[in-house]
Amino acid sequence: MANDEQQEERTEEPTEKRRREFREEGKVAQSQEVNTALLFSAVLLLWYFYIPEFWERLQAFLSYFWREAGSLAITSDSVVHLLLLSLKRFAVLLWPFMLTALIIGIAATAVQIGWLFTLKPLQPKASKMNPIKGVARLVSKKALFEVVKSLMKIAVVGIIVATTIMGNMDRLLGLSQASLGASLGFFVHLAGVILLKCCLALLFVAVLDYLYQRHEMEEEMKMTKKELQDENKETEGDPQLKQKMKSVQKEMANKRMMAEVPESDVVITNPTHIAVALAYRRGEMDAPQVMAKGSDHLAQRIRSLAEENDVPVVQNPPLAQALNRVDLGESIPEEMYKAVAEILAYVYSLKGQRL
Repeated sequence: MANDEQQEERTEEPTEKRRREFREEGKVAQSQEVNTALLFSAVLLLWYFYIPEFWERLQAFLSYFWREAGSLAITSDSVVHLLLLSLKRFAVLLWPFMLTALIIGIAATAVQIGWLFTLKPLQPKASKMNPIKGVARLVSKKALFEVVKSLMKIAVVGIIVATTIMGNMDRLLGLSQASLGASLGFFVHLAGVILLKCCLALLFVAVLDYLYQRHEMEEEMKMTKKELQDENKETEGDPQLKQKMKSVQKEMANKRMMAEVPESDVVITNPTHIAVALAYRRGEMDAPQVMAKGSDHLAQRIRSLAEENDVPVVQNPPLAQALNRVDLGESIPEEMYKAVAEILAYVYSLKGQRL
């Protein structure tokens, strides 16, 4: 039986509860390729605007470094001082890139999965230590996709580099006659073109990977028919038990209603399909109230109980049908006052009372 359940196909769409549970466990559709592509794009864009200032600061630092290194006495203190100064200058040069990487990393994650903080993925699980399951993960469809994706990225980058260089081969061959500055400028331009093309390719790969991750997560969240039934029982209760409880509650309500029939003043009938018991207590009620009502079998019980307790039974089909639409325990509508008052006056006259 257990094997049958494990092999049962997951064909049912995930419920909101299952989606919430997956999210709480940190199982969300997230593509690292999106993070990589956005980070690469942002750094490339930053580099385009920051490169003049970067080279200026770098040249100033290198000039200072060589000047100080040539005249500085070699001691442990001087070497430490120069090393700390170098680290400080490099930190100043690179802080825009580090800040960009931090912001883009957070933004890329937020765009994909929203704001989510959970430590459940870090909790140790026995299934993660199972060597058999570990080997199964290595040869799974997801692992194969990751291998294919990595090979595809390498191939795409290789094709971009090769085609870009081949397209500029004439200019490359002519650099032997160019100055050092012109050669460096050409290489910087060529590197920028290659990086831009790689960036666009990575964005394309990121979109495909994100769509794949979403598809895989949807497939993983799908439920078997038994899981869906179990969840419905857990959230809404066992349908058979609910039905039984409703029957018990209905029976108890009918018993309470029947207890009001002997205390009623009159029962108005259809004559056989509907029975409505009315009561009017002067000083306690503003208008007559419906104490009990029912149709068919329940109507028969109300009539029988009324006859057993000497409660008058009056046949008035139109009025019975109208009263049957009034909620139990509610006062009758104003438009029924006259018809009901005439019946109560007749009933009271039989008992020698006055309305």
